[in-house]
Amino acid sequence: MRTEASGTPASIARPRIAPPDATSPAIIGHRGASGYRPEHTTAAYELAFALGADAVEPDIVATRDGVLVLRHDAEISTTTDVASRPEFAALRTTKEIDGAVLDGWFTEDFTWRQLATLRCVERLDALRPLSATFDSLHGILRLRDLLGLVSAASERHGRELGIVAELKHATYFESLGLPLDELFLAELAAADWDRGAPLAVESFEQDVLLSLAARGLDADLVYLVEAHGAPADRVARSGSLARSYDDDVTDAGLVELAASGLTGVSVDLSRMLRTNREGALAATDIARRAGAAGLQTYCWTLRPENEFLPPSARLGAAPGTPGDWRRVFEPVMRSGVAAVFADHPDLAASVREAALGE
Repeated sequence: MRTEASGTPASIARPRIAPPDATSPAIIGHRGASGYRPEHTTAAYELAFALGADAVEPDIVATRDGVLVLRHDAEISTTTDVASRPEFAALRTTKEIDGAVLDGWFTEDFTWRQLATLRCVERLDALRPLSATFDSLHGILRLRDLLGLVSAASERHGRELGIVAELKHATYFESLGLPLDELFLAELAAADWDRGAPLAVESFEQDVLLSLAARGLDADLVYLVEAHGAPADRVARSGSLARSYDDDVTDAGLVELAASGLTGVSVDLSRMLRTNREGALAATDIARRAGAAGLQTYCWTLRPENEFLPPSARLGAAPGTPGDWRRVFEPVMRSGVAAVFADHPDLAASVREAALGE
């Protein structure tokens, strides 16, 4: 049951993921070092910090009993061994989430005790067969597990490490009586993470971010912007008339986002890069325009494989083969972004060092 929002948006007192005076972007391990290990596993997160990540990004969904767990999506057939577990066969179902019809197994139909018996597998096994050799070595993590892991890693590495937490399908989970904002705040308080360590919260839905602001969360609040379409919370209210992500990244839209209390905008790579008249990849002006509105800009996701690169940067035809990824990473690093998400934090760090001398 929802409680009343209390307090007003707090000024950010904790260290920021990307300090405003930084001369180079922070590197965020996307679901950990997910290019090398199955995403959202202990190994992926620990490796991300070992490879130079300044923070890691967990995707957060909920179980039936209100435990926050780290999975790419609510549907878990591609990231766990659930399909091979006969004891859970009866839980397979079809659902519509944020306009997409999905068949499989969903976290909200499991208790945490049940989910804890599953093992994690590589989601992109055809592209990343080496990562797939680590299948079934790790179980699912809860948010509280990651909070402890990051605190321990900060001590081990002797530097302040952070979390960029993505709340997934907030409107959908709210409809099930599982408000992600309330559950998230409770977890932070229980782990003594409600103040002190670097923290940002991101979502493709503005409503859940504004709810956290109204509840006084001391953290960066970053609005995720897809390459196309409209956010699920607006679609739930307005249907086909919902304002689009394109509207959000106009000059007026960015000013409105900043005025609402958000501190950042995180854009898909396709919104960050363009091909210039000479045929070279160059940064768009999104970071400059967002900065003029008072917002930091994040960019997702830097990946080296041909599958994820613009056609002009691909080398050969194999989707999983590394392409000319430096041609993509470098203009992003020089664009004025505050932070980048990377599946391979070491590759992003090497380009940051070469391009910006850090």
